[in-house]
Amino acid sequence: MAAQAVDISRHRATAEGLGCNQKAVKYLGQDFETLKQQCLNSGVLFKDPEFPACPSALGYKDLGPHSPETQGIIWKRPTELCPSPQFIIGGATRTDIRQGGLGDCWLLAAIASLTLNEELLYRVVPKDQNFQKDYAGIFHFQFWQYGEWVEVVIDDRLPTKNGQLLFLHSEERNEFWSALLEKAYAKLNGSYEALAGGSTVEGFEDFTGGISEFYDLKKPPACLYQIIRKALRAGSLLGCSIDVSSAAEAEDITRQKLVKSHAYSVTGVQAVDFRGRPEKLIRLRNPWGEVEWTGAWSDDAPEWNEIDPRQKAELDKKAEDGEFWMSFSDFLKQFSRLEICNLSPDSLSSEEVHKWNLVLFNGRWTRGSSAGGCQNYPATYWTNPQFKIRLDKVDEDQEEGDGEPCCTVLLGLMQKNRRRQKRLGQGMLSIGYAVYQVPQELQRHTEEHLGRDFFLGRQSSAGSSTYVNLREVSGRARLPPGEYLVVPSTFEPFRDGEFCLRVFSEKKAQALEIGDVVSGNPQEPHPSKMDQEDSLFKSLFEKLAEKDSEISANELKKVLNGAFSKRADIKFDGFNINTCREMISLLDSNGTGTLGPVEFKMLWLKIQKYLEIYQEMDHNHMGTIDAHDMRTALKKAGFTLNNQVQQTIAVRYACSKLGIDFDSFVACMIRLETLFKLFRLLDKDQDGTIQLSLAEWLCCVLV
Repeated sequence: MAAQAVDISRHRATAEGLGCNQKAVKYLGQDFETLKQQCLNSGVLFKDPEFPACPSALGYKDLGPHSPETQGIIWKRPTELCPSPQFIIGGATRTDIRQGGLGDCWLLAAIASLTLNEELLYRVVPKDQNFQKDYAGIFHFQFWQYGEWVEVVIDDRLPTKNGQLLFLHSEERNEFWSALLEKAYAKLNGSYEALAGGSTVEGFEDFTGGISEFYDLKKPPACLYQIIRKALRAGSLLGCSIDVSSAAEAEDITRQKLVKSHAYSVTGVQAVDFRGRPEKLIRLRNPWGEVEWTGAWSDDAPEWNEIDPRQKAELDKKAEDGEFWMSFSDFLKQFSRLEICNLSPDSLSSEEVHKWNLVLFNGRWTRGSSAGGCQNYPATYWTNPQFKIRLDKVDEDQEEGDGEPCCTVLLGLMQKNRRRQKRLGQGMLSIGYAVYQVPQELQRHTEEHLGRDFFLGRQSSAGSSTYVNLREVSGRARLPPGEYLVVPSTFEPFRDGEFCLRVFSEKKAQALEIGDVVSGNPQEPHPSKMDQEDSLFKSLFEKLAEKDSEISANELKKVLNGAFSKRADIKFDGFNINTCREMISLLDSNGTGTLGPVEFKMLWLKIQKYLEIYQEMDHNHMGTIDAHDMRTALKKAGFTLNNQVQQTIAVRYACSKLGIDFDSFVACMIRLETLFKLFRLLDKDQDGTIQLSLAEWLCCVLV
């Protein structure tokens, strides 16, 4: 119950702006300014109780408490390691990133790329920090996590061995921003060891909030030049590299001065008129600041003499600064891969760039409710979360030969918190998504999930190429204007996990979660409709009438359990006393805490109706129903519930094997009827909201 309350509270805070870059979430509730001031007032350097300088911060297996790798480690502050420590010396550069004894080169590569963009760097690494003025042993950093910016506070105690930093460090022995950044990221993920193994893209995205794409330059899409041009206009980060066949070739320099297995930045594209035809050029930068391409279109190459002198003056700068031009055709021949990190709208402050539009959804796969697996499991696939996007406006700059006008979207499905759970033995789930065009007749269908029949035999319009166990799967799609359904899923059904789904579009897209409506209109039976041939009811009623005209909760329990325990066609463990009390509470019109004859008849009719639904949903005649069939069963009973409520029901009423027996089914239905009845009585304005004092709320939930 506490988890649901936390989710509701977080959702409301997000709606009010918490999590944006200017209003970052305080990780673990720690406020940097408050903690720093407390330390300055007390004169004691900060010691972080949430990430203490002890073995648990290092790791759990290879860097666990009893590992030989962790023997002899001493935690020291920079002030204990050198006489004059500095946070940043002469600006943050790639030489500040030197790997230590941790397999997190993926993270280091991302940090090195971050140093090329000061605006993005100083969002992650606030630069108003030092070891001199108001030093209190406390530092802070910001990271993007699943749709929100998070501020992480750390103390500056770092793991050392033999007087040297054990992990990430700078070339300058008295510079510590990079080591402290690594510690903050380790805290966010649970330990240093949790950072071992990963993809540079993961770091890129956690530092920028962007979404990444990969292109194999040996098999480039026909429109790649256009993609690059638009990405640069949108302020995206672009990098390229040359693959090597062995580690020995790393950073080898080719005959034309290109460095293998080395990250180049893409900084511009330009088309020029060359010998009567358009020539596509691309500008790259070697982060070394030297060693430049010497082939066609390099500095002072003869090709520059055959174009408009004004363009030549503008483009050919002739400086040994690591930046150079080359033809796009040479680029495709020489380089192996291109990576684009497309930035979210709030990552960029410039008004000049053409920003992507972003829609973000947070969701959850829950066993028995919304963890339906991939299309290979048609019985449950339709129960996965469903999201609808509407694309109305086509892209600008449609290229000749593109065919019909289309809308470009980037889709990214990211699973949450799996790196943090590595210590629990939980690896990455295999995840993917599919996009389906919604036919005209279903375009207003938003209140409830599209069912199993919609997906049978239907081909997707786009989707992830395969299901993979990465933190994120993403892809670009060009779709005709219209409505589309996006279904994110795990490969196998019944796998619990949280996710966020991001939709980047060139033009603003409308998007919503399908089935985000909650309503209830259960059928109210009338005693006059009692089947005169219902011999079981007659027998029960006659027994009760002999004793008294009113029936208590204990009597009701005895009577109902006696009646249904004899049935062989349903699995029934007996109604507990709380369910029987709730049955009485639902129908007790005069507040006596008992049921009269008419009220008992109404209860009996309700239970018979629920039995009818239950048996209809028991497809294999095993006496139970599957938890993922509850969505259909609830609809038949008159309830339309969103994913969050469906997931709560699965957790509350399903057994470990994801079955629901008859007593749990009826208990769920009675509980829902009671809650809807209470809400309607209190919702005088019928606006879907109520306001209660603490005492009033307690009285309602304790009924």
